[in-house]
Amino acid sequence: MEKGRGAALIMIGLIVLGLFIKLGLESFSDKDRKVTVKGLSEREVQADKVTWPIMTKELGDDLPSLYMRINATTAKVKSFLKQNGIKDSEISINAPVVVDMNAERYGVQNHDYRYNITSTITVTSHNVKLVRSIIARQGELLKQGVAVVDGGYGNGVVYEYVSFQQMKPKMMQEAIKNAEQTAKQFAENSDSKIDKILTAGQGQFSIENRDNNTPYIKKLRVVTTVTYSLKD
Repeated sequence: MEKGRGAALIMIGLIVLGLFIKLGLESFSDKDRKVTVKGLSEREVQADKVTWPIMTKELGDDLPSLYMRINATTAKVKSFLKQNGIKDSEISINAPVVVDMNAERYGVQNHDYRYNITSTITVTSHNVKLVRSIIARQGELLKQGVAVVDGGYGNGVVYEYVSFQQMKPKMMQEAIKNAEQTAKQFAENSDSKIDKILTAGQGQFSIENRDNNTPYIKKLRVVTTVTYSLKD
């Protein structure tokens, strides 16, 4: 009698153990069922900050005379900007840069002048539309005898979108939603359903010019990677 009861208990124990093992394997298999997708969110926005360096140049041999001329030119440029709506707080004037051509070791010695003085006035403003309109009319300075020179690489007009931080949460949410749609489509094709989010990246954010001709229009882009578990 005792032996029969013991055998029955062992049998029940084996059945329960087998059941736990089966459930455990199924659970382990479920954990391995997952899908990793990418979600994208894009926006086109107008730049909300502009930095415009305005460079003028004077050439000659007499430094005092050159300083008077460069100061007069700077005054004309500043007056032009203020008359067109630029505030004093948006204007900064750098000290003139003087190049002594005779001191240039590798320069050409036969030149018509000794000194080259460059002055830079920088406009920094959040009123991008206004500044762009003034840039388009800077040729009016020629009527006052002021020639704005090309600053070359690194000294051109710079447009920025500084409100990007405010856009991040909404764009991140949209990117995750798009990732979810992709995951659902994948799950449907494999006769499954998406379950929980296992991992989600912080997202890769980028700001670029829409194209070379419209640097004041920015293209925002967010790409996030999300991993979902799958279930039947």
